[in-house]
Amino acid sequence: MAARWKISHRTLERWRWAQEGPRYLKIGGRVAYRLSDVEAFEREVQSFPDKLPIED
Repeated sequence: MAARWKISHRTLERWRWAQEGPRYLKIGGRVAYRLSDVEAFEREVQSFPDKLPIED
C-alpha cells in the first residue's frame, strides 16, 4: 500500500490510528487492505482532494 502511493508505512500507521485513510483488516496482528477498499478511498480523495489525510 505504501509503495502504491509512495508514502511511508508510518504514514499509513498514523492514518489507521487517526481513523483516516482506506478501510483495513487486522488479521493475526497483520494489517491488510482489500483492493476494493483502496480503490474506493482513491475515488473519494479524487473527488474531494481536501479530504486526503496530511502526510508528515
